[in-house]
Amino acid sequence: MRLVTFRNRGATEGTRIGVQREASVVDVAKLAVGGSAPELRDMLALIDAGAPALRRLETLITSAPADALLPLDAVELLAPIPRPRKNIFCVGRNYAEHAAESLRAIGQEVTVTETPNIFTKAVTTVAGPYADIPLDPGISDQLDWEVELGVVIGQAGRHIRKEDALAHVFGYTVVNDISARDIQHRTGLQWFLGKSLDGTCPMGPCLVTADELPDPQALRLHLEVNGVTKQDSTTDQMLFDVAAIIAALSEVLTLEQGDIIATGTPSGVGFGRTPKEFLRPGDLMESTIEGIGTLRNRIVLVER
Repeated sequence: MRLVTFRNRGATEGTRIGVQREASVVDVAKLAVGGSAPELRDMLALIDAGAPALRRLETLITSAPADALLPLDAVELLAPIPRPRKNIFCVGRNYAEHAAESLRAIGQEVTVTETPNIFTKAVTTVAGPYADIPLDPGISDQLDWEVELGVVIGQAGRHIRKEDALAHVFGYTVVNDISARDIQHRTGLQWFLGKSLDGTCPMGPCLVTADELPDPQALRLHLEVNGVTKQDSTTDQMLFDVAAIIAALSEVLTLEQGDIIATGTPSGVGFGRTPKEFLRPGDLMESTIEGIGTLRNRIVLVER
């Protein structure tokens, strides 16, 4: 299923979950008569309820009444999980060519690590799939793009074996790990601060359940800025695949339901180019992953 979180276009509240069907959305709230299905109230509740809730939802949407079908252009899609419970786990330099361009850009020798480079983004970075991205030049003037496959955990676990890891995945989404390079590369390497500016993690447009994408290492990633291709690769180029990342994280901490992992970006980022390129007001980023969809986010100038 292609799960979405949405609200009526123009509204500021009334967030609900739905199932996307081509040019329409099935409003799940219309299927839970009398509020008898608390597991359908939001995406985290659905994830928490596990496989039985998904099976129930699949049954319900097969007989969805006409008033439960909403035209896609009549709703505003939000991030599938608008407010995660925890920071987003991120993997740095997880594609060989991106690792090389990143290290060259800061004058370091190109090396490959034996374990994933993990950092996090604050929950306040999360933005919708079509949300504007704020650029405050008083904070940073080096915003950069990074299209990434996002993984949402559906089954909690600790010490998860790599061969069992994909069974812990609820679904997949598109993430753009927008980064403030001037902050990230301050003395001491401030990765968390450089990755945690408010509103700099658009995700969506939907959350595709794991059964529809059985091989997360066979997906094309593509990013354009103003119609010009900047990144184009496939997830089979990851140095650490999805299963390996889950195993590495769960070796030292408990992964919980609803946790989000951004699995790294391929080469083609702005600060790795010659000359360097950064996002400017009015720029439109389009971040696409095969089988999931496209984020479309415009950079807008804001001032404190």
